[in-house]
Amino acid sequence: MADRVLVTGGAGFIGRHVVRALLARGDTVRIYDSLIDQVHPHGATPESVPDDVELIQADIRDSEQLGRALNGIDKVVHLAADVGVGQSMYLIERYVSVNDLGTACLCQALIDHPVARVVVASSMSVYGEGLYTATDGTVMQDVLRPTRDQMGRHETASWDPIGPDGLPLKPAATPEWKQTRLASVYAITKYMQERMILCAPPAYGIEGVALRLFNVYGPGQALSNPYTGVLAIFASRLLNRERPLVFEDGEQRRDFVHVDDVVQAFLLALDHPAAANRVFNIGSGRDVSIAEVARAAAAAMHLPELEPEFVGKARSGDIRHCFSDITLAREVLGFSPTRTFENALPEQMEWVRRQQATDRVQEARAELEARGLVA
Repeated sequence: MADRVLVTGGAGFIGRHVVRALLARGDTVRIYDSLIDQVHPHGATPESVPDDVELIQADIRDSEQLGRALNGIDKVVHLAADVGVGQSMYLIERYVSVNDLGTACLCQALIDHPVARVVVASSMSVYGEGLYTATDGTVMQDVLRPTRDQMGRHETASWDPIGPDGLPLKPAATPEWKQTRLASVYAITKYMQERMILCAPPAYGIEGVALRLFNVYGPGQALSNPYTGVLAIFASRLLNRERPLVFEDGEQRRDFVHVDDVVQAFLLALDHPAAANRVFNIGSGRDVSIAEVARAAAAAMHLPELEPEFVGKARSGDIRHCFSDITLAREVLGFSPTRTFENALPEQMEWVRRQQATDRVQEARAELEARGLVA
C-alpha cells in the first residue's frame, strides 16, 4: 500500500534522492523546505523539486505551515537542518534554533496531525571521537583528543588521542552503544533532534527512528557550500584547479557512504516493523583517510598533480577518527551497502566535471581563523 510521505528538507542533497526513491515505489510525496541561499542559490529547480511533487516553501519553525504540510500525511522523513560542524561554532543561535527549535515545532505539530512514523537524520558527529583500543586491547569509549594547546606546544606532538601508557590509541569501528561525546554545537543539535524524535512522538503513539549518518556523498551535493561534506569541498577546489585543503595531517579516518545506500536505509527505516524507536548507524562499514580521499578525488578528475595542501591545524569541534560499525542496521533492518568508495568515486567525479562551483573554502577557513576556531 502506498504511503503519503512528508520530507522536510526534501529539496536538499539527501532529500531529493529520498524523494525520487519514494516516488519510484509509488508513494505520494510532499516537500517542506525553506530553500536557503547557502544550499539553494538558484531556488527550487527541476532537479531539486520534481514536477509531480508538492512543495511547501517555509521555515521549519513555522508551526502554521507545518500543520498544513502534515495534513493527510502517513509518514515523515525529517531532514531539515543546518549542516556544518565549523559554521555551527560561530552561528550558534542559528544552528540551535533551526535544528532543535525546528524539530520541537515538528513534534508539536504532530500532536494535532499524527502520523505512523517519523525518521530523523541524526549524525555520526554525536559520538565525538569514535571507539578506540589501547595497546593492551582495552576498549575505550570516553576518549578526548589532545587540546589545541597540547597539539601546538611541540612540533612532534601527535594529532591522535593518547592512551594511559602515553602511546597513540588505535581507532576501531564505532557501534551505537558507544557513549556520545558532543564536541561541536552541530553535534549537540543533532543529538537533541534524535532524542526529541525518540521521546515526544512516541508519547502520542507515533513511532520514531533515528539514523546516525556518516559521511554521505553522491551527485547533487552543494559544491559551492564550504560547510558541506568534505568530498564535495575537495571536488569544488579541484573543479577550480585548486589543491584540496586538508586540515591536520590528513590521516584522520572517516566512513564515506554513498547517497544511494543512505536512501536504502531511509526506506527501510520508514517501513521495517523492528525499526520503531531505535537508533541505527548508517555508513559503508569501511574507513579511509582524508588524505586518501583528496588524492583519489584528484586522480578521478585526471588532476593527480593537485596534491593535497595540508593545513597543519585543527578546527574547533573536529574529531580525529570516527567510522561506523553497521552490524545493527544489517541484522535488524537488512541494510546492505552496495556502493564502495572505489567503484562510486569515478561516477561522482564525472558528475562534478559537469558542474560549476564557486570555491568558498578559503573564505570559510578565514572566517574560522578570524574567530580563533583554528589552531
